[in-house]
Amino acid sequence: MGLDFGNWEEEKIWALELPVEILDISELIWHLDVPFWTNDEGERWSLTPRDVLDNSAGSDDERARVAGVDISYPIDIFENKGKWLVLDGLHRLAKCYQDGNKTVQVRKIPHERFIEIKSEHPIELPKVY
Repeated sequence: MGLDFGNWEEEKIWALELPVEILDISELIWHLDVPFWTNDEGERWSLTPRDVLDNSAGSDDERARVAGVDISYPIDIFENKGKWLVLDGLHRLAKCYQDGNKTVQVRKIPHERFIEIKSEHPIELPKVY
């Protein structure tokens, strides 16, 4: 994904002082088709945000998270190879899309700030074959 580390801490992202900008939601919609989320049975990387928005089986937990988000907070993103990637705020993105929003509030995290959000606790990333 363009990061030189495997994980980041949300609290460290939230602490960054960055301007809030408006971005056309169409630049982030591709995230809705990537299986980032865990299903109700605990299988990681098995649900896409679109599955959740479509009320697919096994998506109750994530659907509740989407319903409960506060979209007044911006989505934290960074640029990689000409594409915007969400670091924090995927549930907010799904909710904005569900609500029919054409734009979203974002904070663009420059690559030189990644060191400030790095986690000391690695996570299991999906295997790519």
